Amino acid sequence: MSAPPVTAGFHHVTLVARDARRTLAFYRDLLGLGLVKRTVNFDDPGAYHLYFGDDTGAPGTIFTFFEWTGARPGAPGIGGIHHHALGVADGAAQLKWKRRLTDAGVAVTGPLERGYFRSIYFRDPDGQVLEIATAGPGYAIDEPATRLGEKLTAPPASQLPDGRDMAAIRALTHPEPVPVITPDMALQGIHHVTGMTDDIGQLHEFLDRTLGLRRIKRSVNQDDPATPHHFWANYDGSTVAPHSSFTFFGWPPNGRLARPGAGQTHHVAFRASSAEQQLAWREHLLSQGVDVSPVMDRTYFSSIYFQAPDGLLLEIATDGPGFALDEANGELGRVLKLPAWLEASRPDIERRLAPL
Repeated sequence: MSAPPVTAGFHHVTLVARDARRTLAFYRDLLGLGLVKRTVNFDDPGAYHLYFGDDTGAPGTIFTFFEWTGARPGAPGIGGIHHHALGVADGAAQLKWKRRLTDAGVAVTGPLERGYFRSIYFRDPDGQVLEIATAGPGYAIDEPATRLGEKLTAPPASQLPDGRDMAAIRALTHPEPVPVITPDMALQGIHHVTGMTDDIGQLHEFLDRTLGLRRIKRSVNQDDPATPHHFWANYDGSTVAPHSSFTFFGWPPNGRLARPGAGQTHHVAFRASSAEQQLAWREHLLSQGVDVSPVMDRTYFSSIYFQAPDGLLLEIATDGPGFALDEANGELGRVLKLPAWLEASRPDIERRLAPL
């Protein structure tokens, strides 16, 4: 019997927003992400579905948003996502982001030393916690690169709340305004995604057998050292693949459950290299007793959906055909695109959508 497939990493994450125009202004105009597709939620055609990413919408760089104007505010908890991290090259570029965000009226926390990277935190207009994390030093700072995740690693006292000089941290920023995003500030896609679970051991077994993700770090939540914080990724025994780090805080079993809604994550999608690999994954999931959806056509990729043991909705999406299927690269996201089966309803759909 062949070994189950291993995902290369994240394909996209999908969140819920209440105002597409506000989301566009924040993610495109302030953060500089490209709008790579302007379409609708195929399961709810009266609502926008916006896709942001790099210039081509490469897997691992994509943030998508359902616009649900009447959605109540959500809240993080067990079975949900706590925050999403975008990557940046280094600390100097990160300080430019802190200054750009602060000058735009966005409250920023950090930079905080996390050992494996340095982080700043802020919220999008709907309240989703976002992070900009540096590329290094990397996960081998406290374990050999060939033996990640084998031992429990404790962060130094200087990285814990009682050891921080918060006044100095608040004062640290770029000295000049940053009205334009410079090339060194380029955001490098999904650095990591952090969720909340009530059973770290059960989750470890699940991620290993369903997605082929290996545990690369066992540590604690540096803002709450009594809480475990474990990391999984595509790891071949020597290298951690980019855009693949999936981390979880271990919450007590009686902890608060995630509340779906605006400012929260709807689902997290991982990559399948092809339709054939996706079908192999589906068969493998079924063989493991996992309830998985049929393959669904999303035009730019195909999808299957299933849930983690704590209730988090996961997806495996194909890399292709990609966002250039109906628009040329360089022109992505300029006009509303609809799948063929919705084209006959275009006039009605456009009347129901607020202009962007």
